[in-house]
Amino acid sequence: MASPFPQFSALYPFGLDEFQIQGCGALDEGHGVLVAAPTGAGKTVVGEYAVFLALEQGRKCFYTTPIKALSNQKFADLVKRHGADKVGLLTGDNSINGDAPVVVMTTEVLRNMLYAGSSALDGLGFVVMDEVHYLADRFRGAVWEEVIIHLPESVQLVSLSATVSNAEEFGEWLETVRGRTRIIVSEHRPVPLWQHVLAGGKIFDLYNGVDPETPDAARVNPELVRYCRQEERTGPGGRRGRSAGVGRGRSGQPSRVDVVDRLDSEGLLPAITFIFSRAGCEGAVQQFLRSNVRLLSQEDRLKVRAHVSARTAEIPREDLNVLGYHDFLDALERGVAAHHAGMLPTFKEIVEELFVQGLVKAVFATETLALGINMPARSVVLESLVKWNGEAHVDVTPGEYTQLTGRAGRRGIDIEGHAVVVYRPGLDPRALAGLASTRTYPLRSSFKPSYNMAVNLVGQVGTARARALLESSFAQFQADRAVVGLTRQVKRNTEALKGYKESMTCHLGDFEAYAALRRALSDREAELSRLNSSSRRAAAASAVEKLKTGDVITVPSGRRAGLAVVLDPGLDTGKEGPRPLVLTAERQVVRLSMLDFPVPVEPQAWMRIPKSFNAKSPQSRRDLASALRTKAGAEGVRAERPRRQRADAADDAEIIRLRNAIRRHPCHGCDDRENHARWAERYWRLQRETEQLERRVRGRTNSIARTFDRVCSVLTVLGYLDGEQVTDPGRRLARIYSELDLVAAECLREGVWDGLDAAELACAASLLVYEARISDDATPPRVPKGLAREAIERTMRIWLETHNLEADYDVDFQREPDTGFAWAAYRWASGHRLEAVLDEVGLPAGDFVRWCKQLIDLLGQIADAAAADQGSGVREAAREAVGLIRRGVVAYSSVT
Repeated sequence: MASPFPQFSALYPFGLDEFQIQGCGALDEGHGVLVAAPTGAGKTVVGEYAVFLALEQGRKCFYTTPIKALSNQKFADLVKRHGADKVGLLTGDNSINGDAPVVVMTTEVLRNMLYAGSSALDGLGFVVMDEVHYLADRFRGAVWEEVIIHLPESVQLVSLSATVSNAEEFGEWLETVRGRTRIIVSEHRPVPLWQHVLAGGKIFDLYNGVDPETPDAARVNPELVRYCRQEERTGPGGRRGRSAGVGRGRSGQPSRVDVVDRLDSEGLLPAITFIFSRAGCEGAVQQFLRSNVRLLSQEDRLKVRAHVSARTAEIPREDLNVLGYHDFLDALERGVAAHHAGMLPTFKEIVEELFVQGLVKAVFATETLALGINMPARSVVLESLVKWNGEAHVDVTPGEYTQLTGRAGRRGIDIEGHAVVVYRPGLDPRALAGLASTRTYPLRSSFKPSYNMAVNLVGQVGTARARALLESSFAQFQADRAVVGLTRQVKRNTEALKGYKESMTCHLGDFEAYAALRRALSDREAELSRLNSSSRRAAAASAVEKLKTGDVITVPSGRRAGLAVVLDPGLDTGKEGPRPLVLTAERQVVRLSMLDFPVPVEPQAWMRIPKSFNAKSPQSRRDLASALRTKAGAEGVRAERPRRQRADAADDAEIIRLRNAIRRHPCHGCDDRENHARWAERYWRLQRETEQLERRVRGRTNSIARTFDRVCSVLTVLGYLDGEQVTDPGRRLARIYSELDLVAAECLREGVWDGLDAAELACAASLLVYEARISDDATPPRVPKGLAREAIERTMRIWLETHNLEADYDVDFQREPDTGFAWAAYRWASGHRLEAVLDEVGLPAGDFVRWCKQLIDLLGQIADAAAADQGSGVREAAREAVGLIRRGVVAYSSVT
């Protein structure tokens, strides 16, 4: 049968690259295929050929993506090519033509189908996993591995990945679990990428006339290096700059308007500027609104206004006012826009659509835009090479840098793409060149079993088969490879230990036993030293805590050692322990720490502190210091340093025994004793290292299966599993795919949600989906009174009980529920206006919509899981809640 590839390739206005032809050829031969290529290289062509083949052969193709926005975009692309009757969409928000031969979906939807044994899988011939490198994501990555492992063997898998340095390793794993798989790696960019630094109003090349295909970190532009050195020497306002890697300085940057203006004058627009904060993106747009800069012609402005008006026609005017519509439109008519997760999905889609049409020239985006959405630009600008990862400010990794800058260069439009880093004080061009040229960013599995996964697997294939399936995960594959290297090192160490043992052999006796005595003595002395230090610190802290204002003491150590009088005991200073404020005999007022008290201190006298004493007044300090010295002289107080105490080791029976045994041992009299001892020390150190390696080997061998066993133990204790059988509560758990799946199942079983109305259930269930971006312990979030509050309190108790049970079995999968969205969910489901709800909770509209949609997903799962619980009212309340939440901004379709 002739390949349909010639017909397919004719659909593209450009000739296909060799790696694309190879990928399509692998599918023609019936193989699976892994394609790893840079962002913008066109690897989706191979996925689109799988769609084409499925339609040609009368089979089905599922096209999966990591995010709904990418699913929506791919759906629109495929509908345009193949027609609306042949393409469907399944995400948490939308279900369009789900029985079509080609269905675009998020990866979670396919995972849920596999566990449910959906009839939609019948006739499935191809699955495309776009952005498959997402399996490294620590929150959602396990889903990709679940799908790869559980897909029927007859399905051809097309895996599309960004360039990773261990693509061969990933491909080998795919071959072990999926059968014949062709690995195709391309590092060639169809549009060359040039690297620059914008500094002092000038755009410097990062490399010195080097082919952008082969950047060399050693050939950094000397003119740029000189400029950065000069800035380091002088700094803003003549201040010396700081040199710290790729730079964390915040001063001396041009305004965003100036940067865009400079890019425009160089012909480098359209551009995406990555700013690692939502507020920064919005602030950039506000800078443009305050300026006179307009990047669009009058004709283009009219096109923008018409497009935006059509796309927002269904949104009520009062909601548009709340959503900042007028500033949004004003910025778009100037050719600029923000793009981040806090925006209304419709607004983000408008930005994407206008950018692709060339009607937005400058987008200020967070890094989420880099995840697969098709928005190529001529240039990409990075304001900073440091970002907040939710826990700390960290440097951008080489993989992240490649992903971000990969947006630059539009195939078929641009001859070359440009990555521009804005200079900050402290930026090191060589460090930046190393970042831009590094090609080592391996794919690491984040797979781990969950409670939902466990009950689904046991229910479908039994415990033994489930363990075998989990041991075929990429996580275990990587662990096993690491074990091979560790085992090899253990073998080398074992050989070396034999040589060390021979070198410490003594003709007078067993030197290994003698060395063990010496080691035991050293360990006992170290242990006593630690105990003595600990007891001295405890005694010192206790003594300092008893000090009162007016106590005259001798500070035993530190720069302030000597006579002092206590002005304030300083007991309320937190974890560091008491920090008394004292006046020294030298008239200095200082706050001491426990480092100044290595031994206990006792008050030697007491004196009254005048009420008029002012620590900031030199005269007050002088007078009180004089009174201190007088008091000390009258009371006979002497500022003496503490005497050294007799060491406990001198009286320790075990130390005495060990020393006697060492003296009596025959090897103690050997002339070559210390040389033997050196070999014995090496032997002991290497043996300890080898034991640690062996523990690591044991820890990694069958590690996933052992975790699965612990998960099953928790489920058995709670009654979700009974041997090889899944119980009725377990079958409910199998329908809940939330991160807090076990807590949700426990709430159902314990009747926590029984009798709640729809708004109250939405409020209580929100705890299981919402997670604050930044933990804030300032004020507890507002929650409604009555039944909803009782349900929330019971949910928190259930979480604590499951958390404690998890600790007994050394697992930790259930994060603490978050009440931060409870009030918003309750008010919105109760019918209150958008403006009132957003004002009360302080959430951006985009976040509000996203959490509402995730809550709708969970409520749907709760309704399914509660189907058998007649009389509880949970199923009915959950379905009603879905309808109440899916209104207004939440209901606006994100598919055009």
